[in-house]
Amino acid sequence: MSTESSLWARSRQAAFAEITSVAMRLFLENGFEQTTIDEIASTAGISRRSFFRYFGTKEDIVLGDLANQGALVRDALEAVPLTVGPWDALSDAMNAVGALEVDPGATLKISKMMYNTPSLRSRRIEKHLQWQSLLVPNIRLRLGTEADDPQDPAADAIVATAIACLDVAGEIWTRGNGITDLAALYEKSLRAVRDR
Repeated sequence: MSTESSLWARSRQAAFAEITSVAMRLFLENGFEQTTIDEIASTAGISRRSFFRYFGTKEDIVLGDLANQGALVRDALEAVPLTVGPWDALSDAMNAVGALEVDPGATLKISKMMYNTPSLRSRRIEKHLQWQSLLVPNIRLRLGTEADDPQDPAADAIVATAIACLDVAGEIWTRGNGITDLAALYEKSLRAVRDR
């Protein structure tokens, strides 16, 4: 990478981080739905057009990293030996990328906003569907099913359930004001569906 393109990438990252910081502050102070894109752009000192160079939607500011985290979970899952069963492998992968580690202060405020905002909840589901498409191929390998067998729902069902357990754990953690350990809630949620 040339010095010029490296400088450009760092400048873009800095702008992205600044816009995100400004937007999150406004969301937490005024509410997600009450904060407009124009307000974010104005406070960040950019044009509305520039905002859309960094983010496709307002929801992406809050959940943009969720898509990237899906790729990290996939990579971590692929690092787990194929001899490990699908449920344990998914749990190991979530733990490996820190998907279950949270900062109770900031994360709780963001989580409350997310669970109380319909557009954020639906966008989160979209991101988790992306996770599912990333994780299913590895789970198919673990189950010994054909990669392109449309009639075998096992891998899809396991991954969808593991992700649903993550959402359930997150919502319970949020309702409990972040007091309970999120990783423990996730494991408890997984056991509830695996043991019955």
